[in-house]
Amino acid sequence: MTATCLMSTYLPLTLSFTGGLGTRLWDEAGREYLDAVAGVAVTNVGHSHPRLVAAISEQAGLLMHTSNLYSIQWQQELARKLTGLAGMDRAFFNNSGAEANETALKLARLYAWHKGIEKPLVVVMDNAFHGRTLGTLSASDGPAVRLGFNSLPGDFVKVPFGDLAALDKICKTYGHRITAILLEPIQGESGVQLAPPGYLKALRELCSRRAWLLMLDEIQTGMGRTGRWFAFQHEGIVPDVMTLAKGLGNGIPIGACLARGKAAELFTPGSHGSTFGGNPLACRAGCTVVDILKDQGLLDNARLQGERLLAGLRAALSEHPDVLDIRGRGLMVGVELTRPLANLAAIAAHEHGLLLNVTRGKTIRLLPPLTVNEQEIDEIVLGVCKTLASCTGVGGRGLKAEVLPMTLTLEEVCS
Repeated sequence: MTATCLMSTYLPLTLSFTGGLGTRLWDEAGREYLDAVAGVAVTNVGHSHPRLVAAISEQAGLLMHTSNLYSIQWQQELARKLTGLAGMDRAFFNNSGAEANETALKLARLYAWHKGIEKPLVVVMDNAFHGRTLGTLSASDGPAVRLGFNSLPGDFVKVPFGDLAALDKICKTYGHRITAILLEPIQGESGVQLAPPGYLKALRELCSRRAWLLMLDEIQTGMGRTGRWFAFQHEGIVPDVMTLAKGLGNGIPIGACLARGKAAELFTPGSHGSTFGGNPLACRAGCTVVDILKDQGLLDNARLQGERLLAGLRAALSEHPDVLDIRGRGLMVGVELTRPLANLAAIAAHEHGLLLNVTRGKTIRLLPPLTVNEQEIDEIVLGVCKTLASCTGVGGRGLKAEVLPMTLTLEEVCS
């Protein structure tokens, strides 16, 4: 089967899956794969979770869509759950992460308008990624995603991620125009870059002092991915605006923008909207995902298994000549390489039955479902070691590929 009728926006592997369950996927030939991508941090509760399947099936047979011209019970319920978990006041639902971030940017503009700022600026970060609409692309960084889209809205000022001194400098130049700061607590697309300890807390203090909005893009980090409901909770702060998507629907398209305080009161009827956003099917899926994460203790599991994954990778690859750094939080882990390795993701899938993602050319990004267990974590570590051996000739603990048998255990790799 060819994809000649599709626009060339992706270069997918020659893999097509017909089924999934938990952390596993099966291709058209019936071959099994361990999924360490989770649809790019989407299937947090695993593939085909029976409780979610039952809820979606029942709702599809009852009511899928009415539009926001009418009250939607499941939308109200999901807003109640999320605002309660996040310490926020109100929510707006749409269909994707990019739309959620567009909502946040509109809130920043309205906030500036109410303050009488004629040419407002939003502070964003180098190497950020917030989406592919024109507005969110303007707030993002990286030549690959911006190539050919040079005439973008320019109401942003970029600073290095994690650099408080740079923020002090722009305050002196643009402070009277700045209305908000938008950032990811962990930069996913740029290679799982963690904010320095205390950075988010310092931004919270800065925004409170200057009456700016602190807006956090938790599209990839939210919904338990880092071992807390939201990554900002590791620093004991609360933002003014937060965006969600990905893991919120476990594959059902849904995005959300949550706000508190003044930011929660800015929208009025007609100032924003979405035809499909917050429909009964998507919101019931979101409610069910929240319940599963709670009932199965998946936040604790993400923390524990993430610690095991980091420890296993560091033990196995600390002496690998092509590994520059291993970092992460919860089940969001990156293995940064010293150089790009061609077809690494394809080799992992085809030779070792492991699905992983490579971002910014040379960082292996691991985002398994939060249901992953210890044995599967060890499989991921071993699969990464074997994949690097296939690409470089060197496996875990510096072992040469020719002495790295396919039946090697994790204990043997790390010994």
